[in-house]
Amino acid sequence: MQFESVTFDLDGTLLDTVPDLHEAARRTLAELGLPPRSEDEIRKFVGQGVGVLVRRCLHGVAPSDEARLAAAVEVFQRHYVAVNGQQSRLFAGVREGLEGWRATGLPLAVVTNKPAAFTLPLLEATGLAPYFAVVVSGDSTPHRKPHPAPLWHACDQMGTDPAANLHIGDSRHDIETARKAGCTVFCVPYGYNEGEAVRGEDCDALVGSLESALLRAGELAMNR
Repeated sequence: MQFESVTFDLDGTLLDTVPDLHEAARRTLAELGLPPRSEDEIRKFVGQGVGVLVRRCLHGVAPSDEARLAAAVEVFQRHYVAVNGQQSRLFAGVREGLEGWRATGLPLAVVTNKPAAFTLPLLEATGLAPYFAVVVSGDSTPHRKPHPAPLWHACDQMGTDPAANLHIGDSRHDIETARKAGCTVFCVPYGYNEGEAVRGEDCDALVGSLESALLRAGELAMNR
């Protein structure tokens, strides 16, 4: 194996969390007296953290209206705490893929824009926590993805070189983050990516599952 470590995005890569996010958004908008958003809309809003998701839910809140946004985020977080992990499900092949990656002996990490207050309970609720030596959340560093700081922090915590890290995600934000951090990046096609199809030519490999990612990594190692 040519890699020293592997980092994984969470929402859209390991877990389908949209049902929980949709329920939290439904409760939030009802409390604020606003029309609901569909689950398909929420799926397109995911990817840049809670603040961006809530702003998009608010039906055109002005970027300058930070007070309204902050209040809405607080309401959303209160509702999300109540539903986090209840309906989230592993994507097909995730458990098997993580077992395969763990068997390599490489340190594994989650790198997500989700705040730590939600990330850690979600990993515990879905049984994924034992697979990861490091968890980097959206508030673990001063910057969130697509800034490279979260990936650099994960590699620092694992004691590995970013140039020898493989990042696996589902969106252009993961690709941009990995490129800036100097990591190899694989993408899965089934995630969110704000409603657009992720393009194979933009990443080092487009893989159908985490198991396929492991096979592809082995092929790369054999060809070098």
